[in-house]
Amino acid sequence: MLSNKEIANYFKLAAQLAELHNENSFKVQSLQSTGFKISRYPVQLNTLPETERETVEGLSKNAIKKIGALLDRGSFDELDEYLAKTPPGIIELLQVKGVGPKKVATLWEMGIENTGELLYACNENRLIELPGFGKKTQEQIRHAIEYKRSSEGKHLYAALEPIAFQLLTDLKQEENILRVSLTGAIRRKLEILTGIDLFVSVKNVADLVSFFESHPLVDDHTVTLKTVDSIEKLEATIGSSIRLSVQLSSEDDFTTMLFSTTASEAHLNWLGEKKLSIPPHAESEKEIYSAIHLPYFEPELREGEIENLLLAKKNIPDLIRYEDLKGTLHNHTTYSDGADTLTVMAEYCTQLGLDYLGICDHSKSAFYANGLKEDRIIQQQEEIDTLNNSGKYLRIFKGIESDILSDGSLDYPDDILKTFDFIVASVHSNLRMEEDKAMQRLLKAIENPYTTILGHMTSRLLLARPGYPVDHKKIIDACAANNVVIELNANPYRLDMDWRHIQYALEKGVMISINPDAHRKEGIHDMHFGICAARKGGLTKEMTFNALSAIEIEELFNSKK
Repeated sequence: MLSNKEIANYFKLAAQLAELHNENSFKVQSLQSTGFKISRYPVQLNTLPETERETVEGLSKNAIKKIGALLDRGSFDELDEYLAKTPPGIIELLQVKGVGPKKVATLWEMGIENTGELLYACNENRLIELPGFGKKTQEQIRHAIEYKRSSEGKHLYAALEPIAFQLLTDLKQEENILRVSLTGAIRRKLEILTGIDLFVSVKNVADLVSFFESHPLVDDHTVTLKTVDSIEKLEATIGSSIRLSVQLSSEDDFTTMLFSTTASEAHLNWLGEKKLSIPPHAESEKEIYSAIHLPYFEPELREGEIENLLLAKKNIPDLIRYEDLKGTLHNHTTYSDGADTLTVMAEYCTQLGLDYLGICDHSKSAFYANGLKEDRIIQQQEEIDTLNNSGKYLRIFKGIESDILSDGSLDYPDDILKTFDFIVASVHSNLRMEEDKAMQRLLKAIENPYTTILGHMTSRLLLARPGYPVDHKKIIDACAANNVVIELNANPYRLDMDWRHIQYALEKGVMISINPDAHRKEGIHDMHFGICAARKGGLTKEMTFNALSAIEIEELFNSKK
């Protein structure tokens, strides 16, 4: 069944096509508005009976009818009509970042009907003189297409983790399986993956083939068994695009082979000649590291990136764990663009056993996200006081995600900024910056005495947007000098700051806050993905800001005032 996000995307597509085919502006706006309302609706429409869907506030009878058709058959009549008269390549053009319906109409008139033709036109400088384009737009479009193509065949770790865990669970219930584990990049919890890699020891290979051939997640007729360099592998696909590779091993060799298939090539190269001393039939991976006279490296650390930095510490410190987190900072509510109310967020976090909740709704510059103007800040802070005084909930801290404006200033005057317990400063607008501009903007915000946490450092979106360029060391140096915490935004599309820069932050004494940037109560659990990334960077409990107790973190908040 379609989720609210998927339903909203169909309405967005219908609105784009309506505009492309010169429908009246009222129809276009109606489709856009419906999609937006559905994307923000807190309850999944596919869980509601038809009679209840009819009572959803803000949706017309016509919209309810379209939603019903989408849930029944995956489309609605109006959308079908637009799709029937629009070539598939034109629809593909609408997905290119920076190319809206008006630009697509212009391209269509030129005879450009797919992204391949558009990229060629960009490379031939054919868009420069077109109305609404120009040289800068042409370059942006070219980069957008090339970035999208470079990401094909790649998947977010968060998207593949539940599939991989389901396969593991199912395999462990099979009598034929002697031992099984994730391996490769997915075991290292790398943020971007090319597929799912498993490592198994079985009694009967034919039974393993039958297991995957009949598994509901595996695509029909894609299971193949092959031998490469004397190693048996089973290969298949999931959802037509996810590569599945299952390497077979004897039970005696399982641990040693698991070690070698888990480690990145860079980690194995780092081991060098030590690999020659690895015992062939080790009982544990700790035994392997001990045999080659090295401390144990957790799977997440085997990337060939920070091993020398960790080794210099002599004793590799214990990595942060999910259960070490005492609270959650940077969360949104219905005061801005969140799906759940302040009370619902407080109730949920209390039930999770957290000690504190930081509310960071969007600030007034984020008008597109219903950012808070001064009067609504007062209203929210009064509600937080009421909830805190009720004794029913965990400690709630008053925060704001304050936009870093183009000149580096925050978007409230000091008399408003000082009313918050803490402030997450983030860039949300004018993202296309050269490094000099980005650095000037960020450094000024870091130097603002009210900035507590620097939010999502580069504003990247994995597999969608690379983020603006920054000098990470200079930013970390500035945060150290100004006692500013750096956010590791745990949203699996962000994971920003990048884990590869955590060790430098620790060297400079800069704490990291693993923030979910939750826009609904379930988003709190994204801290799990933040933990995965943080562990890859060698983050410890001691240097994790939200591993502090409510009392400790309040003291640090007050020290900034």
